[in-house]
This record gives sequence, structure tokens and C-alpha cells, in this order.
Amino acid sequence: MPRCLVVVDVQNDFCPGGALAVAGGAEVAAATSALLARDGIAYDHVVATQDFHVDPGAHFSDAPDFVDSWPPHCRAGSYGALLHDALDTRRIEAVFRKGQYAAAYSGFEGTTSSVTAEGGELVTGLADWLRGNGVDEVHVVGIATDHCVRATALDAVREGFATTVLLGLTAGIAAGSTGAALAEMRGAGVALVGEPVVG
Repeated sequence: MPRCLVVVDVQNDFCPGGALAVAGGAEVAAATSALLARDGIAYDHVVATQDFHVDPGAHFSDAPDFVDSWPPHCRAGSYGALLHDALDTRRIEAVFRKGQYAAAYSGFEGTTSSVTAEGGELVTGLADWLRGNGVDEVHVVGIATDHCVRATALDAVREGFATTVLLGLTAGIAAGSTGAALAEMRGAGVALVGEPVVG
């Protein structure tokens, strides 16, 4: 089956030193790059997702509850929104931006833009991009296990893709929410491999 690695939100603001840092985030970036550099790793495609907030409303808060609202992070055009320097982006074919004007956790809420042969703009969602490239199976890595990785993996299953989360290449915010996310993903048919880093 054609297989795609989906790298979820490995961005500066989600790594140490960022506005919403997750312990182990930089290690996830480096380890993902190491995975892609290994001989014999058969990914037909590699894509990434990117939080890219313009005005996400109540998703940003000066008094966040860290459930539905969060400190400002990954503002469009900021250093914090960039993919982390330790992540080798050379194999990434498309970046799917999400959350411009509302909260968005799943990479399947994001879109990527390309230029058509006629010079127009083509906007494509992740599910359509994967199908258009013949992908049947996805492996998911990234940040955070208990939020955007979870949401992306669950949507991948709903969209009909065979889905595996490589937990050793994810980082979770908290033990309780990460444990609940693992149980939910497992119950939905997501294959889980390894153990996540948890802050």
C-alpha cells in the first residue's frame, strides 16, 4: 500500500523555548529527521501540518484553561509558527496549514495551496491530497500526542486510511490526557507503536 508519513505540528512554539512548549518537542523533530534519513525506510510521501493562526477567536486567551483555550501561539508569519530547525524538511512535499480563524487540531482541517497549469491557485485538503497521490496508509508523528496527533489520527481512520501512530516520535502534554488519547485512538482502530514522551 502506498504509505505517507504525516508530521504533525513540529513547530518552534511547541518546542522548548516556544510559547506553548511541550517537553520532548525538539527531540521529536530530530528523531523524525533521523527516521527519514534511514536506509530502507519506505515512505512514498511525506507531508506536514502547521498551526497557522491569524485570528482564532476564543482559541487564544490571556487566561487559558489549556483544554479549549490556550496562550497565543503559532501566529501566522511568526518564528513560532515555523517548522522546527531540527526537522529536515527536504522530503516534505506539502504543508497543510490549519486554524487560521478557528481552533483546529486535526491535520485534516488544514489545506495546502499549489499553482495550476493555468496560473490559478488550487487549494487542497489533506484527505483529498492523500487520495490524489494514491495513499492507502498513513503513519503519524509529531506534537502533541494528546491533542493534534490524536485528532489527526482519528480523522485519518474516519477517512478510511490504515493509520499507525509512531508514539516514540510524539510528545504529549500530560500523562492523564495522553493516556486518554491513547485509549481513544486504540478504540478507533489506530495502531499504536512504541511509547510517547510525556511532559
